Amino acid sequence: ELIPLAGRSMVSTTPMLLFLSSAGVRRAVGRFGPSVATAFLNVPTSTVMPMATRQQPLSTRFMSTDAPAEEKTEEEKAAIKAQREARKAEKERKKAETAAKKAAKAAAEEAANRIDDVTYLSASEQESYEPMGDMSVVMSRSRSGREFVNVGDIGGSDDAKYGPGKTVWLRGRLNSIRVKGGSCFLVLRQNSFDTVQACFFKDKENPEQSAKMIKYLKTLTTESMVDLEGTVTTADVRSASIQDAELVIKRIHSVSKADAMLPFLVEDAARSEKEVEESQDTDRPFPRLGQELRLDHRWLDLRAPANNAIMRVQSAICQLFRESLYSQGFVEIHTPKLIAGESESGAGVFTTDYFGTTACLAQSPQLYKQMAISSDLDRVFEIGPVFRAENSNTRRHLCEFTGLDLEMAINEHYMETLEVVHNMFKHIFENLETRWAKELEVIRTQYESEPVTFTDEPCVLHWPEAMEILKEKEFDMGDELGDLTGAQELALGAAVKEKYGTDFFMLDKYPSNIRPFYTMPDPADARFSNSYDMFIRGQEICSGAQRCHDPELVTEIINQKGIEIGDGLKTYIESFRHGVSPHAGAGIGLERVVFLYLGLDNVRKASMFPRDPNRCTP
Repeated sequence: ELIPLAGRSMVSTTPMLLFLSSAGVRRAVGRFGPSVATAFLNVPTSTVMPMATRQQPLSTRFMSTDAPAEEKTEEEKAAIKAQREARKAEKERKKAETAAKKAAKAAAEEAANRIDDVTYLSASEQESYEPMGDMSVVMSRSRSGREFVNVGDIGGSDDAKYGPGKTVWLRGRLNSIRVKGGSCFLVLRQNSFDTVQACFFKDKENPEQSAKMIKYLKTLTTESMVDLEGTVTTADVRSASIQDAELVIKRIHSVSKADAMLPFLVEDAARSEKEVEESQDTDRPFPRLGQELRLDHRWLDLRAPANNAIMRVQSAICQLFRESLYSQGFVEIHTPKLIAGESESGAGVFTTDYFGTTACLAQSPQLYKQMAISSDLDRVFEIGPVFRAENSNTRRHLCEFTGLDLEMAINEHYMETLEVVHNMFKHIFENLETRWAKELEVIRTQYESEPVTFTDEPCVLHWPEAMEILKEKEFDMGDELGDLTGAQELALGAAVKEKYGTDFFMLDKYPSNIRPFYTMPDPADARFSNSYDMFIRGQEICSGAQRCHDPELVTEIINQKGIEIGDGLKTYIESFRHGVSPHAGAGIGLERVVFLYLGLDNVRKASMFPRDPNRCTP
């Protein structure tokens, strides 16, 4: 159709609408104004498409009028295909080449930054090893020849064993570490309380190696075991026990890496109760570590300097016990811990199946100590485990403890034994304060106590005197034939300290009815016995007596106490029928001595892995 325009030729509406509907034209009109549209509409009539042409299909109207293309030959088609594939292959090659370059660059960067494990096979090859990196698992591959030194031998003076300028190897536990920028300060710990500071600073002449060292130092975790080589230099250090020297790090390797998150920090376990209590009102209160948490991870708790030193004092007491008794003519023995019957009347016993019969865990080596005397071993001692199935959840009772036991032939009186035991305790008390002064200083930093006071000669109270003292303290002692309570023992200890000036004393002539069947009766009054206990600071640490070595008398006492004479007791009594020296002895609880000597608040602190009614692990 044609539409008239004022003063213009007739224009077909279809091409005009198609043209004007074009987005490009609309943008042009919008940009350049209506004149553009007028120019396009001012079309001569000769250009108007005839109606017949407009009625043809679009496919016919726009079809090329050129002659049809010639069909390509197979060779041409193959050539075209080959060219196409060649272009594709070249594209893939370039892509692969680019990827390979990227991978090579990444691998080079990774190799430059990777910190591999280190295996020390020989100190002579040390320079070929990286100066940082985890140590390969120590599996006894070789002995490298590295010489490790003790932290305590390092010092800043010229007379120190390893003084300024010396290069040394140390193995220790990472106590603390601080890395900031291009520097690092760490403290290495040995033996729980010997510490030394080590440092590392970025080397401007070797920045890549320095960056790698800093990167590795950042991966180390506290409580890890590390090997460190460093050069001793003078320094003023307050954060370590070595205060006049530090180490400049040359090499460092983790031997055994600790978890980043530990159940608690050793530094928290090392704080005194007073320090923790005073911090509670500050902005940064220290955590309170409960006893069960500590015992569940006892190996970690024992890394605290004071707790570690307690174990060393425990060892020292055993050593001094042996020293004293060896010097007094004793022989160390080892008695069975699986026995056929009870060794202590009135004490709980653990039982177990023994090939179809019932056996007991020994409550003491008592019967076998006495049979050793019958064997002509006139003076014997033993250090070994003791088991008591007593459901006592107190601060001073354990179900398993270490017994320091002794037994000796006597000539006339059990005082002979008390004198030996007194000399033995004097040896322990005196030497602890001198030979283990360092350990005691560490312990008393966290757990306050004073050295035990004692007399030169045995301080022995008799039962009647103890009764009078306690009655003066307004205790009701009844018929005076009952055992002492804990409160009465403490009151008696305080009175003895005031009257005799000693923390260590002995009390004898206990009532017979509260003592074991093997106790010799008092010849003057059978209601009492030739027995004794020993006390530190008003608490019992030792129990003993002259033993009843007469077979008829001991059989009578056993019957009076209503004890069945089984196979174990039969052989015990039979050893007396073959002749035996009169004898006396004592049994001492090692953990109890440590606990009371150090003034601890719980005997579990004096036991490495304590056993009580609620704990059988770890």
